[in-house]
Amino acid sequence: MSLYRSVVWFAKGLREYTKSGYESACKDFVPHDLEVQVPGRVFLVTGGNSGIGKATALEIAKRGGTVHLVCRDQARAEDARDEIIRESSNQNIFLHIVDLSDPKQIWKFVENFKQEHKLHVLINNAGCMVNKRELTEDGLEKNFAANTLGVYILTTGLIPVLEKEHDPRVITVSSGGMLAQKLSTNDLQSERTPFDGTMVYAQNKRQQVVLTERWAQGHLAIHFSSMHPGWADTPGVRQAMPGFHARFRDRLRSEAQGADTVLWLALSSAAAAQPSGRFFQDRKPVSTHLPLARTSSSPAEEEKLIEILEQLAQTFK
Repeated sequence: MSLYRSVVWFAKGLREYTKSGYESACKDFVPHDLEVQVPGRVFLVTGGNSGIGKATALEIAKRGGTVHLVCRDQARAEDARDEIIRESSNQNIFLHIVDLSDPKQIWKFVENFKQEHKLHVLINNAGCMVNKRELTEDGLEKNFAANTLGVYILTTGLIPVLEKEHDPRVITVSSGGMLAQKLSTNDLQSERTPFDGTMVYAQNKRQQVVLTERWAQGHLAIHFSSMHPGWADTPGVRQAMPGFHARFRDRLRSEAQGADTVLWLALSSAAAAQPSGRFFQDRKPVSTHLPLARTSSSPAEEEKLIEILEQLAQTFK
């Protein structure tokens, strides 16, 4: 990552991604955008047992939506489900235990889900930031497996289910950190370069934004979006970035503030009126590149990413 990108991105973060950035941006929000009820609509939220995912699931449940939580940890997921039911008085909260870094598990889940359920909105929220290079049982680098390949398999696998419904949507929780990264397909699993978990995560988040753009071009019946929740005080941030959390704790957004744009994209008619494939921050589409940062990728490079992911995905089917 160039020093220029790093400096410009960090200055932008302090100005826009913090709690004060949210408080400034929310002055322009239209309050009734989220004054909706969604009984009969079905939502799938990955990583819904804590942080932004749980905050999102709870608010959907309060509005009458049916929510499928896809989580890795059974005990924590059951606690989250019970809490959401208790606070929302909505019994239609369902639990699926899936390790999203395990492609075989994802394929199995997708096949079962397709046969048993309908789906209106997929929210790819789960994220992984491992700071030392770790391999899964399948020999995949863990961040890439969960953040990129897992999202690719889950989304492409569920597109046929989504396409059957009215007003289907896919929201992927990316990160503003991707602004400092140019798409790179030469070493997707960090086999040949020194491992930096934060940079790998940011690259994965760039890959998610590119995938969102490409899916929007290829599946016109579905509204696709990616978004940045801002710098939020979540268990994931506390665990993966303890130094960052300690330094900026008092300036971080709440989980609810981080979840606001996810909810807006999932629920509001205003979001559906926006062009598909855009990247959002605080309910507004924003650029996917910093000024003069030279992070744009060629169509050929983007096609290469999809070809690699499709080949890997089919390997585990």
